[in-house]
Amino acid sequence: MADVNASVNLDVVPVSDWGGGTFPYSVGHKKLGMWLFLLSDTLTFSALLIGYSYVRVANPNWPRPFHIWPSITMASLMTLILLSSSLTMVLGVVAAKRDDRGATVRYMLLTMLGGLGFIVLHTNEWLQLIGEGVRLWANPWGSPLFGATFFSLTGLHMFHVATGVIYLGVIASGVRSGRFGHEDVEISGLYWHFVDLVWMFIFPLVYLLSVSMH
Repeated sequence: MADVNASVNLDVVPVSDWGGGTFPYSVGHKKLGMWLFLLSDTLTFSALLIGYSYVRVANPNWPRPFHIWPSITMASLMTLILLSSSLTMVLGVVAAKRDDRGATVRYMLLTMLGGLGFIVLHTNEWLQLIGEGVRLWANPWGSPLFGATFFSLTGLHMFHVATGVIYLGVIASGVRSGRFGHEDVEISGLYWHFVDLVWMFIFPLVYLLSVSMH
């Protein structure tokens, strides 16, 4: 009788469909890893943005160094470049999905070109501000915290853009040689869209709210 009960109990034990495979969360490990990385990076940028907002509100002499020309105009151009690069990245992912390697590489190169253009314009802006006396510890217009928060926030974002350009270059090279496929392109697209999204918060908070009216 005990043997019969044991047999019956074994029959009703549920069997997992996973069985030690590679997709326990119905998503590839690389994509899951990217989502977790982006989540942690979101917390980092959120802390910086909140910190910037706090010190800006807490300082009555917060400077407004950005004029419509050239600062806001150039920042708007940088925004347009990043938005355009997001579009080319989407087109690259679509091309990878239909296994068109040539088109995928071309769209990824255009995305990288947009990233490089953003870096050049942003670096030029940094050099202009440094030439006007802005430092991490001081600036000629008001609160010394402006330089520290501005360079930290925009510098970290520019670092992410530069890293993204290198990352896309590696993936594009792998797509051309056949080592990487659609999923790899899509994952790199997630990173690039995240970088663009972060700028959509930086642009109004740092630039548009600090427009000089003189």
